Amino acid sequence: MKKIAYLIFLCCATACNSSSQNNTANLKLNKTMNSENKITKTDEEWKEILSPEQYHVLREKGTEAPFSGKYYLDKEKGTYVCAACGAELFKSDTKFDAGCGWPSFADVIDSSKVIFTRDISHGMIRTEVTCAKCGGHLGHVFDDGPAPKHLRYCINSASIELKK
Repeated sequence: MKKIAYLIFLCCATACNSSSQNNTANLKLNKTMNSENKITKTDEEWKEILSPEQYHVLREKGTEAPFSGKYYLDKEKGTYVCAACGAELFKSDTKFDAGCGWPSFADVIDSSKVIFTRDISHGMIRTEVTCAKCGGHLGHVFDDGPAPKHLRYCINSASIELKK
């Protein structure tokens, strides 16, 4: 079952990656995080406060299976925060159904809340999105989103929580 989910993930990720080179190239790639207000914990401390799935996604840069996350089709209003540290990341009014299998957002609340890093894993060139406060892996950003920015933040449900 895991192999099938992984194959579906690779197919979806490849399809989602096909047009993601234009606008995402304009994002400022930054591998360093502002040390002000940064949260650092040991792996053991993270394991105590995160579920196994959250730990895998946020700390090990994992990905939940497509179409499986609790926020994929969620339409409730509120603010999505980092599941590890509570940093406010996305407003529900920027969420849209991209059909890619993961929650998608057109923009972040504040670009200083996330870090963009070039990701060349799985045979693709993508832009990884991590939380600037705790360094947790959130997902990736692509340039096939709605106007005006044409960005799609493809985010794992396990990496966020909705505050209504």
